[in-house]
Amino acid sequence: MAPLHVRPSALPWLIVSAAVIVLDQLSKAWVLARLPEYTAVPVIDGFWNWYRSYNTGAAFSFLSDAGGWQKYLFTVLAFGISGLLGWWLARTARGDWRTALPYSLVIGGALGNVIDRLVHGKVIDFIQWYWRDHYWPAFNIADSAIVAGAIGIALFGLLGGKRAADPAQQG
Repeated sequence: MAPLHVRPSALPWLIVSAAVIVLDQLSKAWVLARLPEYTAVPVIDGFWNWYRSYNTGAAFSFLSDAGGWQKYLFTVLAFGISGLLGWWLARTARGDWRTALPYSLVIGGALGNVIDRLVHGKVIDFIQWYWRDHYWPAFNIADSAIVAGAIGIALFGLLGGKRAADPAQQG
């Protein structure tokens, strides 16, 4: 009987998830220690401020005034999505960075914000972009990783179509 060839999975890409979590939590610790609440601190005048604020909801403060139960909903959703992406990552070839990198970014971002919800009861946001009188909602490194990962999933997965098998991606 011939031995089964087991291709290495993309689980080592979880190092990227861990790096996102560490950077996210270190940046938020700095924010809590150094930035005043709800006060713009210019970084690039006319475009970018540090602005410490909080979000008890999800993207764009969705359900932020729901009374507290949303913290548990978003925590369960983040764990569920991270678990599903982790399961898919385990079935992805290690060299398939177009799949592995976006999954790992979303996992790291989702878990970074879960830590905030569990420790602080809300997500700490601090990056504020604006143009003249138009302000984008404040966000953080975890949010950036989620958005970058979602864009990667859309570009490489949904819009990329079927790729020819590339032996370099198999190991």
